[in-house]
Amino acid sequence: MQFKLNYNSSFFAPIILIAPFFLWGTAMVAMKGVIHQTTPLFMAGIRIFPAGILVLLVAIFLGKYQHITPLGWLWIGLFSLVDGLMFQGFLGEGLMRTDAGLGSVMIDSQPLAVAILSRWLFKEIIGFWGWLGLFIGIIGISLIGLPDELILNWWQGNFTSNEFSWQDLFDNGQWLMLLASFSMAIGTVMIPYISRHVDPVVATGWHLVIGGFALFILSFRFETSQWINLDLTAWFSITYATIFGSAIAYGLFFFLASKGNLTSLSALTFLTPIFALTFGNLLLKETLSDLQWQGVSLTLVSIYLINQREQIHKFFTQEKFTLYLDKIQKKLFINKY
Repeated sequence: MQFKLNYNSSFFAPIILIAPFFLWGTAMVAMKGVIHQTTPLFMAGIRIFPAGILVLLVAIFLGKYQHITPLGWLWIGLFSLVDGLMFQGFLGEGLMRTDAGLGSVMIDSQPLAVAILSRWLFKEIIGFWGWLGLFIGIIGISLIGLPDELILNWWQGNFTSNEFSWQDLFDNGQWLMLLASFSMAIGTVMIPYISRHVDPVVATGWHLVIGGFALFILSFRFETSQWINLDLTAWFSITYATIFGSAIAYGLFFFLASKGNLTSLSALTFLTPIFALTFGNLLLKETLSDLQWQGVSLTLVSIYLINQREQIHKFFTQEKFTLYLDKIQKKLFINKY
């Protein structure tokens, strides 16, 4: 008996479309809930290593696995370094020092960096709405990542009462998450190059396996007591983050991408931090300051503007909208004179 998922069903379509972002957001909360019972590098490795094996098994089952050339392995190695080791390592270390919701916001600001890198590498046009989104995003990230006292003093024109320290800045979990976001952005713009030599699903599986193995090596070299404090609930949370937050979320994401839903996916990126913020508050009692909430709001707006800049530009330049503006201007002119 063959089961076929009817993606076009009006009932299943929105659920499947939202699922990856729900899983990624809640996986952040699950990891944050147990991070202090383990170590960050071990947590990062145990999350992605088994997920990579699952992705490779799915690739073999779907007949996507083929011979990989030496150049393909080189790209997989670079992808593993940037999007496996660095991204997951910074994420784990950042999660020790910040809330799950704020961390998710910082990580999902990566479309800002992707837009800049794509402009540089692929000559993609950012446009007015994209640059506006970047500007708003910088303000939002600053409100989230910088200490409230520093921002308030600067706003009042007092630039001398706070001593600035780069060490303190990068001990701040939000900025470690920003480094994770930048690593993820570099990995994202590498995908077109990787896809020329390796199937992207296969590359995803291998980069999770290799990146996870490297994280285990670093963990056993620099960390201790990785699992002795983990109880049954903690292992359940890790299993959820591994299977649902990594393997299934990646699988659904690639399924949606293969169906041509890239515009919908990019528009829904901001749902991940919303889920993380919501469940972080409900399950972990995480709270934000007023300035941080303002930063979250601005960052989500910037992500939407960056991802939807082409659609927004088309809306404001289409003929119907132009005619509508002309009617308003004529009415204003008539009322004035």
